[in-house]
Amino acid sequence: MTSLLNDLQALQLRRLLEAGLPLAARPYQVLAERVGASEEAVLEQVRRWSDSGLFRRMGLVIKHRALGFRANAMLVMDIPDECVDEVGRKLGQAAGVNLCYQRPRRLPDWPYNLFCMVHGREREQVCRLIEQMLAENGLHDVPHQLLFSTRAFKQCGGRYAPPASQVAAHG
Repeated sequence: MTSLLNDLQALQLRRLLEAGLPLAARPYQVLAERVGASEEAVLEQVRRWSDSGLFRRMGLVIKHRALGFRANAMLVMDIPDECVDEVGRKLGQAAGVNLCYQRPRRLPDWPYNLFCMVHGREREQVCRLIEQMLAENGLHDVPHQLLFSTRAFKQCGGRYAPPASQVAAHG
């Protein structure tokens, strides 16, 4: 039987996971060392959190600008509500689409409910890709806008664990 993490170790692990996995051959071993537990206990805790629905997915934050992708655009569309799931699935699988998600409209100023992020090296490349995607999916007549990024903000994953000051107070 794998030993379980105590409450403090679990809080510390959640904070560490929010910061991202260490770049190591055995990232969970590194996390285990940082919280004073075994790698098996850390993996078991992650499995439990996943099984309980705490994690829906794990992802990567890629610094696309550092890789030369400077023409980044968000395609926003006003898709009929009865079609948004189907259209979102199709566009989410389209070449060049990095993110595709639904958000509520904010009427009267913001009628858009489907968002697709496309990264490219050149603005013209992104425009061609989006034109092709709209044409292939019969979406040219759907109200939409193409919004290019003008500056980069710090990217990070979600933060859900209590602040470090609360974690330290438990010790």
